[in-house]
Amino acid sequence: MPSTPKKFKVISIEELAPNIKRIVVHAPLIASKAQAGQFVILRVDEYGERFPLTLVDWKPAEGLITLIFQEVGVSTKKLGNLKAGDYIMDVIGPLGNPTEIKNYGTVAVIGGGVGTALIYPWIRALKSCGNRVITILGARTESLLLLEDDLRAVSDEIHISTDDGSKGIKGFTSDVLKNLISEGKRFDLVMAAGPVPMMRAVAEVTRPYKIKTIVSLNPIMVDGTGMCGACRVKVGGEIKFACVDGPEFDAHKVDFRQLMNRLRFYREEEMKAVKLKFE
Repeated sequence: MPSTPKKFKVISIEELAPNIKRIVVHAPLIASKAQAGQFVILRVDEYGERFPLTLVDWKPAEGLITLIFQEVGVSTKKLGNLKAGDYIMDVIGPLGNPTEIKNYGTVAVIGGGVGTALIYPWIRALKSCGNRVITILGARTESLLLLEDDLRAVSDEIHISTDDGSKGIKGFTSDVLKNLISEGKRFDLVMAAGPVPMMRAVAEVTRPYKIKTIVSLNPIMVDGTGMCGACRVKVGGEIKFACVDGPEFDAHKVDFRQLMNRLRFYREEEMKAVKLKFE
């Protein structure tokens, strides 16, 4: 079996929650160019598939990038099995359009599940431009809440919801947003990243108020450069490629139903592959 080229060294890897890990990788060129909202595409070894992960943090002086991922399929499980000192075969990026960052005023930033990894660089960038940021963090249960302390440190306010009520309010992030608006909070922008049903619910909360709402989409992606078309999504009735046209889009124009259907497309094959490889 050929060995993995020694190019992208794993500096550290840790578990943040069950099946969710944070990995720090030496990738100097990517670290020197990264911006909020962008992502990389990885291939763990010669036999692995290509898959995208959001850039959570980057340190240009040290040449390091930080990624957070959930072990779901074969490739993410392979990534999760790596140790400090191991190497990743391919890390390509930064890819995608950077987030449009300016002084909007008051911004609600909403993260659910692993999507929480994406909102951390958003908030840092928004704060650097003088915005007031109200963060809404959600998960199914308390043990799955990610980066709470990190987000609290960079937010003006933070609100937490869990589906089971184990921390914060019992309910969803969209419920928290709806309550804040009902209480008179005025938002100049809402940004959301996480499970598709969550992003869709957020869009429906803000639609009647005509609050500009941006979501980061997570379709199936292969090459990340607009060549394969696997990441196509329908936005405003037009086909867009999330990798080169996004990954961020106007939430009120996204066809979330089509996105959810496409995300389910290879689920059966993915489960079979995991069973063959790891069971």
